[in-house]
Amino acid sequence: MNNQKQQKPTLTGQRFKTRKRDEKERFDPTQFQESIVQGLNQTGADLEAVAKFLDASGAKLDYRRYAETLFDILVAGGMLAPGGTLSDDLTRTEFCLFTAQEDLETMQAYAQVFNKLIRRYKYLEKGFEEEIKKLLLFLKGFTESERNKLAMLTGILLGNGHLSAAILSSLFNENLVKEGVSAAFAVKLFKSWINEKDINSVAGSLRKVGMDNRLMELFPANKRSCEHFSKYFTDAGLKELSDFARNQQSIGARKELQKELQEQMSRGDPFKDIITYVKEEMKKTNISEQTMIGIVWTSVMSSVEWNKKEELVTEQAIKHLKQYSPLLKAFSSQGLSELTLLLKIQEYCYDNIHFMKAFQKIVVLLYKADVLSEEAILKWYTDSHVSKGKSVFLEQMKKFVEWLKNAEEESESETEEGD
Repeated sequence: MNNQKQQKPTLTGQRFKTRKRDEKERFDPTQFQESIVQGLNQTGADLEAVAKFLDASGAKLDYRRYAETLFDILVAGGMLAPGGTLSDDLTRTEFCLFTAQEDLETMQAYAQVFNKLIRRYKYLEKGFEEEIKKLLLFLKGFTESERNKLAMLTGILLGNGHLSAAILSSLFNENLVKEGVSAAFAVKLFKSWINEKDINSVAGSLRKVGMDNRLMELFPANKRSCEHFSKYFTDAGLKELSDFARNQQSIGARKELQKELQEQMSRGDPFKDIITYVKEEMKKTNISEQTMIGIVWTSVMSSVEWNKKEELVTEQAIKHLKQYSPLLKAFSSQGLSELTLLLKIQEYCYDNIHFMKAFQKIVVLLYKADVLSEEAILKWYTDSHVSKGKSVFLEQMKKFVEWLKNAEEESESETEEGD
């Protein structure tokens, strides 16, 4: 028996084919562009036919690989070079967004083309958002008419949810802002967006991505004020946007003021200094006393860690509020401010269940401290309370209100006798 290991036969001259997926395909959008341009030239201005052509072509052409080229052609008619100019050496079409009529109806029809395309090929969604961000950065390279069309289209697509408001960050580009391009573009964009939805929907979308507090950045630093923003957009017919921005700034100012107020209280600053500071800030930011008393109440109540036991928290609250009553008194000089405070107390006691039984004692304390007047308490009791815990709190206040009414009647009769 031959113990030597037999040599395995070898094949020579054999050629192995690499799998197609292992080959690195060269990025060459030329052929893709020619196919899209040819199809668009055949369909012409018939946007229904365009949508059908794009739907069918996705099965044959590599939309995933050439998404940017596809969107460049649909918007500008050909591939865009950096800066927004059309590449000279490539085929282009006259049937695109930039050559369409500049009116809202036509832009809505174009928006439908993009909507259908992205619904059919969901993977294009991210690429389309990136394309819009890029186009916004290229605004200076487009004509005014092209910018207007793009603004209207973008507003419509934001309205129907096919774009995130995060794309607006491109408008904060320093060069675009400096030359006024961003603000002018924003006017057209917000008009078409609000036309699709309403200001509340727009506000919700802006808040979702943290854009609600950045709208001032559409203007250069030296014009970045609420007054300038308000005048610019009100003059452009967008008062609702101006009001929204003003409200946002006011909310921001209130948050900052509350934060500073809490810090001053935690440091134990004298009430006189705190009151002076707050009144100066109220003037600067145009905050009303009714709004301010709510901020002061919230700050006072959040400056202490409350006992979790219901029987102990009332005593703790009375002691705490007695200490801070001069601060509350300083911002409740008007009847409306007193009513606002009463409603804040009602809501607080309802929302914090350990305080449910403390309501009447808090009101009586603030009455004795001259923070709340009998007129305000009676007004609250009669018709100005809210529904939160209404039956419980009205029952708690019943005897005190009766006492107030009797005291008032006695006072009136004494006055009559004196006369």
